[in-house]
Amino acid sequence: MYDITIVGAGIAGVFLAYELADSGQKILLLDRGKRLEDRHPCPLDQANTCECNACDTYFGFGGLGKSEGKFNYSNGFGGELEQKVGAHTFKNLMRRVDDVLCRFGADTIPVYSTFQPNLSKRAEEAGLNMIHTDVRHLGTVKSIQVLQELYLYLLDKIDMKFECEIASMDCQYDYFSIRTKQEVISSKQVVLATGRSGSDWLTKIWDSFGISPSKTRLDLGIRVEMKAEQFRSVLQRAFETKLSFHHGEKVTTTYCMNPRGRIVRKYQDGLVMPDGQNYREKGSIGTANLNFTLFTPTYFSTQQAADQYAHAIIEKINRDKARIVVQRWEDLCNGMPTCMEMLVRNEVKPTLEADCGDLLEEVPGLYIAMLQTFFTRLEHFIQEPIHPDTLLYGMDAKFYAPVIPTDPYMQTEVNGLFVVGDCSGISHSLSQAAACGLYVGEFLKQQY
Repeated sequence: MYDITIVGAGIAGVFLAYELADSGQKILLLDRGKRLEDRHPCPLDQANTCECNACDTYFGFGGLGKSEGKFNYSNGFGGELEQKVGAHTFKNLMRRVDDVLCRFGADTIPVYSTFQPNLSKRAEEAGLNMIHTDVRHLGTVKSIQVLQELYLYLLDKIDMKFECEIASMDCQYDYFSIRTKQEVISSKQVVLATGRSGSDWLTKIWDSFGISPSKTRLDLGIRVEMKAEQFRSVLQRAFETKLSFHHGEKVTTTYCMNPRGRIVRKYQDGLVMPDGQNYREKGSIGTANLNFTLFTPTYFSTQQAADQYAHAIIEKINRDKARIVVQRWEDLCNGMPTCMEMLVRNEVKPTLEADCGDLLEEVPGLYIAMLQTFFTRLEHFIQEPIHPDTLLYGMDAKFYAPVIPTDPYMQTEVNGLFVVGDCSGISHSLSQAAACGLYVGEFLKQQY
């Protein structure tokens, strides 16, 4: 009999296991994926974001923390954990996440801040909000090293089982019975930490326990590739920035900004989308471009409704293949499609091979309107016109798990069943997933 079983060895599960490792309790960490050293990305997946059965991108020790390893220590984006735990506790959790990372080797990567008071004032005058954060961006190589040290630390303190598929889970009188293909595991308490990638399996779990998820968030937007020099005054003291603005009831935000980076194909949920890649990930000298996605969130009553909406739009663009559409900014303004002849002469050289086309014909008007409004304000902010050869790619998406009703300590309505990280619908980032794990771990230690 285990005291606590953690289902999912992503960042939330690993940080929870770390917090509980010296609690004196019998802890089990299990995952459907593999140990860190046995995980390999799909050979077809340029952006390291494939979700096919042949790769280990999402599953296994470390989860998505194995990728770029960008930890943003801010309450401005990446989830709603602060609203759950309070501002003071949230701030301490962010500090503790970084302390854990540094304990296992992340301190060789310096933290940078996006805080620039003069630029913030200028952004405000332009109708934009600069969201500030401290960032420790580990990169793939360092992320793997830190996670490996964490794995070795946990190895003789808790039990870990990998390539472990859970067939069913039910609640007995005072414990949970977890049935896998290999055995039946008994545990007094269970913490689900499967991330967004485990949503299909979780849906069955919620149904079996009679738990009804609430709203589900979906972010859709256009990926922008522009001249990096247009952001020279903004990024002279920071690697990236995050800008947002209100348009009616909608809040639109820049996401995944990559100075000198490239755009790659992202394969997720059966869809193909444009995604950004940091030039340092491939060890290249970089490009003359800067890319980011302008995301606008929408909330749906169910995850199924959110997924159906995204698929209806992006599958139409994909056309049963890995198609992504690209259009020049000037052509969009003039209401005309981009042709290959124009693209060949374009000053902004595309880093992704995409089909020339007309976003007005393939992207819902909301996202076009948001882009146009943002560019108007951005021109005021950077104090120059957006270059007409700026490229626009359709269409990017960021998926979320539905919000699960829980008490202040992330316990569901089923006593002893907790949910942490991105599968809770509360956190949407590595830092907040890790913080969520530490937060619940501390609570469970106190209850022992």
